Amino acid sequence: MRRARLALSFAGVAAVVSLNGCLLGPNYSREPVPTPATFRFATTEVADTANTEWWRQFQDPVLDQLISTALANNKDVKIAAARVEQFLGQFVTTRSALFPQVSAGASAARQRASQAGLPQSIAGLSPVYNDFTLSVSAAWEIDLFGRVRRLTEAARANLLSSEEGRRATILSLVASVATSYLNLRSLDQQLDIAKATTASRAESVHVFTLRFEGGEVSQMELAQSESEYEASLATIPQLETQIAQQEDALSVLLGSNPGPIVRGRELSALSTPVIPAGLPSDLLERRPDVLQAEQNLIASNALIGAARALYFPQISITGLLGTASGQFSSLFTGPSRIWSFAGAVTQPIFTAGNIAGQVETAEAQQRGALLSYQKAIQAAFQEVDDALIASQKLHEQLEVQGRQVTALATYSRLARARYEGGYTSYIEVLDAERSLFNAELSQTQTQAAALASFVTLYKVMGGGWVVEADKMTTQQTADGSAPAQPTQPGDTAGQAVQ
Repeated sequence: MRRARLALSFAGVAAVVSLNGCLLGPNYSREPVPTPATFRFATTEVADTANTEWWRQFQDPVLDQLISTALANNKDVKIAAARVEQFLGQFVTTRSALFPQVSAGASAARQRASQAGLPQSIAGLSPVYNDFTLSVSAAWEIDLFGRVRRLTEAARANLLSSEEGRRATILSLVASVATSYLNLRSLDQQLDIAKATTASRAESVHVFTLRFEGGEVSQMELAQSESEYEASLATIPQLETQIAQQEDALSVLLGSNPGPIVRGRELSALSTPVIPAGLPSDLLERRPDVLQAEQNLIASNALIGAARALYFPQISITGLLGTASGQFSSLFTGPSRIWSFAGAVTQPIFTAGNIAGQVETAEAQQRGALLSYQKAIQAAFQEVDDALIASQKLHEQLEVQGRQVTALATYSRLARARYEGGYTSYIEVLDAERSLFNAELSQTQTQAAALASFVTLYKVMGGGWVVEADKMTTQQTADGSAPAQPTQPGDTAGQAVQ
């Protein structure tokens, strides 16, 4: 519906093209933008997935439903949509000045005139009389020098800019929900590691307590065991706090009050998305923020012509046709007809720099908008390069950490065996277990970061997937309400962590 209204509004401008006079100010044309031939950290393993719902590649139905819910309920998306409607109204209002403004009026009055000081012949007439009027009037500013057309061009660009801003909001929302969900699953897995490590250390404390009572170990070894147990135990409330805060943040993204979030697949069970294909030049057409910056430049460019047109005459035509009579019965008779036709020309002579100031302001705004557009393009190239190298290096780091965890697990097992055999001190066991615990937590964090790097890559690359997500912003359930959060009754993997 929104797109149909935009198309109808833009089509109406063509009705006055044949009446156009000259257009002052520069016409916009996209200047050549230097773009690299390829990204600095391009990869050969790419796929054309930029126009699909890429988040489904994680193969987690719960994540899919969370994104659908956010697109339907998120307040920022609704605010952005309302802003588009606002600029649509401004565009229609500005464009209306291109057409004649026609209005109709009717009035009826009964009055009494003063008789004091009037000649005797007039004073003898009845001072009370009626006045009936019915008229149609029209006024039209002839846009000979293109002032209104330039303002309409600027309003249209502002409208398209707001639409690109709405699409940018959708892009950021999908990426934020996916990243938040990955972080949440990472925290869940870290909590599981912390609880398992704490349970193992609690068992060690119990064994060492019995041995200490039996005189087999010293109090120092018991205290060392207790210290490691308390250290891992302290990480549990920290992680539980982060989980609750992440759930609250994700709930707000879903457009609901803070609360628990349903879980889907484990972090380690999520599928890895493919890298989207694209060339640097594609960003000029695929990224909403770049397109928005260009529309802002078009609007600023058009305002220069509108400001320069103020130097030239403004020509307007007005007309009126109607009837007026003191008796309603004779309101539609020939003698009651009234009409008028007038033309006016207004030419500024001395404005004390008012118009010059407006032109200078418009030109400065255009220069600033051009620099913002160029900056947006450079930022886009940087973000894609950063995302590509982050994705590549995080996967390399994850492979290294996987080998490290395997080695530390072996080290921990052998250190405990050596201690039980009396070949080493308990300090070596503690060092091995502490290193393994920290490495497992770090590996989980890197695993989530590596998956999130794909989210960032799809975000910075832009693409037609935003259009697919846009379609989901208006989806409603059968009863007219927005989609609810997913639930998985009876599935322990899908229940919210309390």
